[in-house]
Amino acid sequence: MGRVPPDLAAARVGMTTVRGDGAVRAEDDGVVLGAPAAEEETARRWPGLVAAALGLGGALLAHQLLPAIGVLTWAVALGMVAGNTGLLPGGAGQALAAVTKRLLRIGIVLLGFAVSFGSVMALGVGTVALVAGTLVVTLVVTTWLGNRMRLGAARSLLIGTGFAICGASAIAAMEETAGADEEDVAVGIAMVTLFGTVAMVLLPLLAQPLGLSDVQFGIWAGASIHEVGQVVAAAGAGGAAVVAVAVVVKLTRVLLLAPVVATVSVRRRLAGSGQRTAAKRPPIVPLFVLGFLACVALRSTGVIPTGALTTISQVQVAALGAALFGMGAAVQIRSLFRGSGRVLLVSTLSTLLVTGIALAGVLVLG
Repeated sequence: MGRVPPDLAAARVGMTTVRGDGAVRAEDDGVVLGAPAAEEETARRWPGLVAAALGLGGALLAHQLLPAIGVLTWAVALGMVAGNTGLLPGGAGQALAAVTKRLLRIGIVLLGFAVSFGSVMALGVGTVALVAGTLVVTLVVTTWLGNRMRLGAARSLLIGTGFAICGASAIAAMEETAGADEEDVAVGIAMVTLFGTVAMVLLPLLAQPLGLSDVQFGIWAGASIHEVGQVVAAAGAGGAAVVAVAVVVKLTRVLLLAPVVATVSVRRRLAGSGQRTAAKRPPIVPLFVLGFLACVALRSTGVIPTGALTTISQVQVAALGAALFGMGAAVQIRSLFRGSGRVLLVSTLSTLLVTGIALAGVLVLG
């Protein structure tokens, strides 16, 4: 048998092929006798998946006990507790970090099944324009304020994204494009939880003094409150019709997540074109954003049964919850208190901005 060049990926010995990764393949039947690298990789992931499942279970239970706080917020909080108290062994923590990003992308893709193009268009051009305008102004001004207050470009962008679009889900989707770390994500989620809860309580109390109709209040709540769950809670006092309007308006903001992430990605790519190699630039449109849009399009066809959509929604929350538990576990709590006064100031101004612009738009639309 001839000599095998050393640069080939596999070397033949008798009737077997010894692959570069250590797997031995029998030539007569094509059966792989072993693949140590793949098996080791799978074995390393199991502790992370178990830790993520336990964290998700804890978040679901905590949400049942205190429904005012969403599952995703509980997941981040419990992850921070686990990561800072030594509850996670070193090996489990490393494995959890390895599976977090994949779970995060799965959750963002499945979020697309929550909204359809038809429900958005049914709002009318004026309402859609109000939602889009409020979102853009809030995102741009909040990011600018954060940069002026020296919060850091990534943290400023995440806070702006969370307040302008859809809270924790938007922050998670923007994390990679913004070049943020787990601490930036934790701070952003903490702010949308705190100020979204305040808005959830205050807006219903202001609806009557402001003379808003049920439809106007539904639009105001959907266009300004951060999390979907907070929108439902705020609109619930007005009845099912108000909740329906508020949720559709809110999901219109969710739909705009994809073009916002894509636009930021393009801007960062262009800004870094003279400083980075092509391999290091962010992708023009992240693959998971395309997956999100594909799910929206599929939902819009109406071919997916309601029962299936309910199941998909539960899987989506589970994937995002498990991922955010992993992100929380990587955060050092001490670091969150650095510059907290500036973060609170930016978040306060951003909340006043988004609620003020949305209210003005509602009053103009009549």
